[in-house]
Amino acid sequence: MTTNVLHSIDVQVPVSTAYDQWTQFESFPRFMEGVERIDQVSDTRTHWVTKIAGVQREFDAEITEQHPDERVAWTTVDGIHQAGAVTFHRIDDDTTRVTLQLDHDPQGFVEKAGDALGIVQNRVKGDLKRFKDYIENRGAAEGGWREDVNRPPQTGEFNG
Repeated sequence: MTTNVLHSIDVQVPVSTAYDQWTQFESFPRFMEGVERIDQVSDTRTHWVTKIAGVQREFDAEITEQHPDERVAWTTVDGIHQAGAVTFHRIDDDTTRVTLQLDHDPQGFVEKAGDALGIVQNRVKGDLKRFKDYIENRGAAEGGWREDVNRPPQTGEFNG
């Protein structure tokens, strides 16, 4: 059964700063609980090492869509199923709303029990709060990747 999580937070930095920092995947362990390491394998592929509730997992994720200052979407390519998107909405020159949508399939008793107790929702909320603190305290992104990745065509899509 897939669980859907949706949460937003306003950060006090320009949209380009929030977006640029989010594209620095190797910095995620600094603000995402349970993420031990992320390696940028290619422009669109990352390798994750996580440890949550004593369960260590490794998996690859592929960026399926990316548009500077707007959106980054991804899905796992092996192992656990997880897909999501983060969007960036300009509120004003110095405020950005960051919205994270995550779909995942909890595996095993511990993950399913944690999911039923709202642990994933609370973790997403906490991760976004830590991202807010991280980028606001820095005041600038560590870098940024500003290329477009267009969503692949849907299978069975009418192209007439």
